[in-house]
Amino acid sequence: MSQATGRVWSPVITPFTAELAPDREHFVAQCRWLLDNDVGLAVFGTNSEANSLSVEEKIQLLDALVEGGIPAARLMPGTGACALPDAVALTRHAVALGVEGVLMLPPFYYKGVSDEGLFRYFSEVIERVGDARLRIYLYHIPPVSQVPLSLALIERLLKAYPQNVVGVKDSSGDWSNTQAMIEQFAADGFQVYAGSEHFLLQTLRAGGAGCISATANVNPGPIAALAKTWQASDADAQQAALTATRKLFERFPMIPALKAAAARYSDIEQWARVRPPLVELNAQQRQDLFAVLDQAGFDMPGLKRG
Repeated sequence: MSQATGRVWSPVITPFTAELAPDREHFVAQCRWLLDNDVGLAVFGTNSEANSLSVEEKIQLLDALVEGGIPAARLMPGTGACALPDAVALTRHAVALGVEGVLMLPPFYYKGVSDEGLFRYFSEVIERVGDARLRIYLYHIPPVSQVPLSLALIERLLKAYPQNVVGVKDSSGDWSNTQAMIEQFAADGFQVYAGSEHFLLQTLRAGGAGCISATANVNPGPIAALAKTWQASDADAQQAALTATRKLFERFPMIPALKAAAARYSDIEQWARVRPPLVELNAQQRQDLFAVLDQAGFDMPGLKRG
């Protein structure tokens, strides 16, 4: 059954200092701005450059958020890792802080692994964390991970750990797969999130939970507005506007483009910095991005402080 209000989460971009260390102060400020726009914080997602961060850095950033007054219940940190002990350590720390849940990639280095192997991985994490508060949102992103999470695997995990495995982010880009997840699992309360706001309205109309989207970093207010008002008469028009903005950013490498926009609209140039192997947009790309954003009347209201 469709819910009255959907939810939106952002895989929060991570700021870096000139020494390429995570910048806690700007990270906390960005998270506050997103919360002000009613967007939850899926920190350490793909667009957070999560797999360029160490476990220690992630733990320090989580602690900085909580110490900075960010409610732990608005956090859904990514804690999946190739190494089982890394996933366990980060997941355990996040749960101890009181997060809403964790978003878990499968171990993604080895390809062609079986559902049995993936089941054992998630099972080991759950058993070793050993905390009834653990709520896992599975992260299905086969275009990047090359390790898909099948419907049969999800079904098995739900049967074995119904209190711990509570949702999924589907970043397959395949609406038929998202729809199948909703039809097969959502009736029992399993939360299915689209991996882009492009599918937000379809997801909510089908009975899904909302979206966890890269461009929620830069366009949070309008995305959250549709999640709240998706049953209104102008919902299709809202969706069209969101999709148009998304497509502007998709013309460029996504992470550098998000960070270039954050730098421009915050007047904090260091936001443009990325960790190798990624590289920033070059001068021509930045000029082209800003030109199309200006033409569309795009803005990030409230981002600039002071």
